[in-house]
Amino acid sequence: MNRITPLHLFFLLCILSVPLVSQAQKTLSSTDQALRYSLYSRLGLKIIPLKTGPSTFKVQYVIEKIEENPTFSDFTFSHAILNSYEQEITDELSTTLQEADLKADTERHWIFEQNVEVPDSQQTAIAMLSVVDTRQGDEYVYHIDLKSTYVFDQPDFGAYYANEVPFDQSYLNKEESLLFKTVSSPAIHTFFYPMKFDVPYPPMETRPADIPKELNVIKMGDFLSNIPKQLNEEGYYFFQTDTAASTGLLLKTTHESYPKVKDWEEMVQMVTYISTRKEHETLLLAEDKKKALDSYWISLTRNPEVAKELIRNYFRMVEFANILFTDFKEGWKTDRGMVYIVMGPPQEVNFYLDREVWSYAGMDESSKIRFTFARAKTLLSPHFYTLNRSRAYQPVWFKNISQWRSGRMAF
Repeated sequence: MNRITPLHLFFLLCILSVPLVSQAQKTLSSTDQALRYSLYSRLGLKIIPLKTGPSTFKVQYVIEKIEENPTFSDFTFSHAILNSYEQEITDELSTTLQEADLKADTERHWIFEQNVEVPDSQQTAIAMLSVVDTRQGDEYVYHIDLKSTYVFDQPDFGAYYANEVPFDQSYLNKEESLLFKTVSSPAIHTFFYPMKFDVPYPPMETRPADIPKELNVIKMGDFLSNIPKQLNEEGYYFFQTDTAASTGLLLKTTHESYPKVKDWEEMVQMVTYISTRKEHETLLLAEDKKKALDSYWISLTRNPEVAKELIRNYFRMVEFANILFTDFKEGWKTDRGMVYIVMGPPQEVNFYLDREVWSYAGMDESSKIRFTFARAKTLLSPHFYTLNRSRAYQPVWFKNISQWRSGRMAF
């Protein structure tokens, strides 16, 4: 019989005192935000900050009810103000939001509003909203920088729907109206950019994109806040209360059918991602675009029913790309929109101060496919990203295009 000696007992107690699972610290950068881009999300989250003073903000947390008739009690809501993407998110740091805290509860939105003070000495402040679906355990997360090296400043005014719900889209169909509410100046200056943008280069194309030599800007005059403003032109608008300020509000205006496809001409443009150069040139030159597109889809699949399903799937991805990624470009023309359409929704999404990383499943961790979108500091948008291109993407990119063309790619 083996006896347990005092030395054995000491080592046994040491082993038992060590946790079986090492609990990793939760930070914003380690939080998977893939649900933000899911095709099956039940909620859509947005954070809209307004600067109310030199170091104070009114932070609007807007939750869109995508699921039909959701129940508030099926979710838990919390928010936090972080000082970095690597700060540990503890229970003490997060504040739970109760139903009594709602600023508004409409047919389409839950809205919370919090006043936040950020010390002048604090260089980075990030507002984070977390909503957990208690039925499934899914966590929806959204964040935005109030202050950081990528943010010039926050506007002191906001845009609202007619019912004064904060405008939570990145685009507006032309000839629709918004209500603008300001904190300081009653007048808002308007600038309009009518230009159109080219389709981005594929991920393996490493040459720099063409930069427009001229940027046509039209000053549209001033208008008063708190009066509905109709936007009639298709392009993008930039609003400011002070033309000397380093901040403003960007708003893309689109055709009436957006985010869906408008016509055959636009559809021809959009199939460029899965077409050969010759195929696309043939479509562009065709006089009868509908007839040419019908022939195009049938030639890919050799099966009318498969072709119909392929068309539905492809333009569903275009629509989601437009909803999710529109900035001053249409969503499908952005780098993230292009990757989203061809590769599908990413399985993992992680944000860092200077980049956004999408991961697609591989055989193991080392074989995952990752797309890194570098963050750029621009006056027009504090959250603008461009893809870090590499020739290494070519095999997986062509593989996914082949699946699309065969009608096998469905998300």
